[in-house]
Amino acid sequence: MILYRHINVILLGRSIVLGLCALAISTVLGGTLVANAQDQITMAVGQRGNWDTSIAELGQRGGIFAKYGLELEILYTQGGGETLQTVISGAVDVGVGPSVMAVLGAYGRGAPVRVLGAEVTGATDLFWYVRSDSSLEAVRDMNGETIAYSTTGASTHEIVKAYIDQYGIDARPTPVGSPPSSLTQVMSGLVDVGWSAPPFGLEQLDQGDIRIIGSGNDAERFVGQTVRVLAVNARKLNADADKFERFMRAYRESIDYMYDDPMAMVHFAGFANVSEDIARRTRDDFFPKEALNPDQVLGLERSIPLAIELRYLGESLSEDQLNELIQIPPRN
Repeated sequence: MILYRHINVILLGRSIVLGLCALAISTVLGGTLVANAQDQITMAVGQRGNWDTSIAELGQRGGIFAKYGLELEILYTQGGGETLQTVISGAVDVGVGPSVMAVLGAYGRGAPVRVLGAEVTGATDLFWYVRSDSSLEAVRDMNGETIAYSTTGASTHEIVKAYIDQYGIDARPTPVGSPPSSLTQVMSGLVDVGWSAPPFGLEQLDQGDIRIIGSGNDAERFVGQTVRVLAVNARKLNADADKFERFMRAYRESIDYMYDDPMAMVHFAGFANVSEDIARRTRDDFFPKEALNPDQVLGLERSIPLAIELRYLGESLSEDQLNELIQIPPRN
């Protein structure tokens, strides 16, 4: 009996030791898991496969966002108008590519939206085209034809309206969604003038299927002006400002990666399903690096009066309102 009790004590002691070891291992592993946990950011991105809207995608593929403790869940939309609505509703944290006008208007109506950074300044990336057999030579020649844009409130919509005002043309703006959808409608004769952004459309240009008749920068009001922004849900920004500061640090580093590291071009070609030559032309011919600088929203002195004229805004925004709207984390 004494021997039996002694064995039980030994077994009990071993159980306690094993239990304590298991607890210690669990604690260490748990700490490691906590240390390695990634904060998630959900994003809505207008136009999958465009160079400027691929910054987050390429940065994530290059391991940059993970380095800042972030995991991105990226959803793609048909354009900036749709993107902005997902931000306002709180369905996503960050929206890439809504137009400045649309964001100004949403904020003026009390929507919970803030600007986290500029997305692109100028409009050298966007172009309008016709089938090669069309008689149209330039946007200014339009007389009753249909001209495509992506979605209402997107930068493509703003540029089409700018064309109409600038040239005094009789054109019929028509929402068509993405560049592939636009091309389908142009080639089938449903729309006279399509829109695109590289890399989409470059292959058709090379083959002589389409001709460019207008660039985004032909719309004079957008030259040197921030056209699209990074929008963030205000409630989510206020709840976790540090997470979005890390997002912007990773976003800036991702832009450097896209222009400095050859692997970024490999990733983009695979993501956009184009050749590396087309991918390189997209970057080098249409997107100077400074156009993607997120740190300044330029041209608000022109954007705000225009937003009032086009009835996005009922009245001008005060300096305090602009400081509340534009909350770009400082570059460290």
